Amino acid sequence: MKSMSEEKPAVSPLAADTNALASAGEAGEDAGRRPATYRLPEATHLGRVELDVADLPRSLAYYEHVIGLRIQERSAHHAALGAASDRVPLVELYERPGAQPVPRSGRLGLYHFAILLPDREALGRFLTYLQEIGVHPGMSDHLVSEALYLRDPDGLGIEVYADRARSTWSHSAGELTMATKPLDSVDLVRAARGIAWTGIPAGTQIGHVHLHVGDLEQAATFYHRALGFDITVWSYPGALFLSVGGYHHHLGTNTWAAGAPSAADGDARLRTWEIVLPGPRHVMEVTASLQRAGYSVTHAENHTLVRDPWGTALRVIPGSE
Repeated sequence: MKSMSEEKPAVSPLAADTNALASAGEAGEDAGRRPATYRLPEATHLGRVELDVADLPRSLAYYEHVIGLRIQERSAHHAALGAASDRVPLVELYERPGAQPVPRSGRLGLYHFAILLPDREALGRFLTYLQEIGVHPGMSDHLVSEALYLRDPDGLGIEVYADRARSTWSHSAGELTMATKPLDSVDLVRAARGIAWTGIPAGTQIGHVHLHVGDLEQAATFYHRALGFDITVWSYPGALFLSVGGYHHHLGTNTWAAGAPSAADGDARLRTWEIVLPGPRHVMEVTASLQRAGYSVTHAENHTLVRDPWGTALRVIPGSE
């Protein structure tokens, strides 16, 4: 699977933008670029990702056997999966027979979704397990995290990762320092302490979603200025990383598949991803921000559905106040 370091696009057009830049030394403030108007609340986190796949039994076999998710709910053409002891699903699969696999060059839409394990030990156990079953993931050290990369049977990208302690993250001129370096897989396996992998553990979350987009300035207009994410990394070649609450990123956007078509109804694709806000009041606030910026939204039953400029669907839902 391609890693971020294999792409050679131009530096982000936002690299010189100083709007709403917080300096790393400001007391009580996270570094990064804040939106000028609406800003997502710090308690925001990601919910489930929903995928369109060509063959549900084939995909279930992969997500259970390789990834270690467990089926929580299943019907003829749909399944919800999560950690064995958690009730909230992480991934939902929708069967779309005949869906075309993702080409190696990619499509605008999903680059990968990322499963955040609770700790490094769990990631070491997962890597050990992959080695035992003969699966060879991509591997990267991003300084803020360590990551393994896989593709499902339809070519949809998956990252499984663990964060480093936030106290070890660093900033330069307000920008979070991230990179793509070789992973020390031997040391990561050592962290497992010989304990066997038994599947996705309790406390696992969807940590971030990373999207192929057609233009970084348009991506910033939608996801930063209208939706309300902070920008945390803006000088990584061809990419922007965005988050809330000082996290390294809840969303990545890149132009590494620029010129490719957007994923469409007949394709295996990211169907929808979710942002969970603290409560219904916040859903109304983000809906209003998107509407002020001129984006078409659908608001029903306490949630809002909106599509980015390349057609990727995002659902904004309330948690509990």
